[in-house]
Amino acid sequence: MHKVVPSRGEPRISRLVIGQSIIVILHAVGLVGLSLPEYQDWFLQLTPVQLLVSLILILFIHRGWNDAFPIFAAAAFWLGFGAELIGIHTGYLFGDYVYGPTLGPMLWDVPIIIGVNWFLLSYTTGVVFRKVPNDVYAALLGASAMTAIDYIIEPVAVELNFWAWKWDQIPMSNYAGWFLVSFLIHLIWRKANFEKENPLAVWLLMAMILFFTILNFTLFLN
Repeated sequence: MHKVVPSRGEPRISRLVIGQSIIVILHAVGLVGLSLPEYQDWFLQLTPVQLLVSLILILFIHRGWNDAFPIFAAAAFWLGFGAELIGIHTGYLFGDYVYGPTLGPMLWDVPIIIGVNWFLLSYTTGVVFRKVPNDVYAALLGASAMTAIDYIIEPVAVELNFWAWKWDQIPMSNYAGWFLVSFLIHLIWRKANFEKENPLAVWLLMAMILFFTILNFTLFLN
């Protein structure tokens, strides 16, 4: 009798399905909770948890564990966090804004979790454009995608007190700054030599885009 030997890829597929399911449930529940005024405050407190769970899932599926990967991860975190520090304390790069309490513990008036957000966005968009052969073109596409996502996030973030802009206006410098910092991180992503295929990354990216797109309708149509 022919004996079927499980392939080595099966555990990875199982992990992927688990990760996909958690991402869908996490964002669907958060979407409902933030859309209901009576539960909004409670769900806002879970925003850092949502980002941390997303980070754990991405790292759980990631396959390129070599010396280059943590260097990129640290660069994405600290370049993003450092850019926010400059923005908060000088008004350069993004414009005049301050963070609210929604994103959790802060370091020098910047939520620590914001560095995780920069990593997740650069990682997931980097995966999407990983097959573009030219590093500069790929970085331009990745930075453009991150800037477009920030455009979707901004109205929701302001409404939910993630951060607040001076005179309640989102300046164009914000998007210019986002593009420049994102471009730099994507160049590092391209130059770093590690496995860049992660099937969960696209799921997370699409979940985040749908999450904030739908919130733009539910929060501002009420």
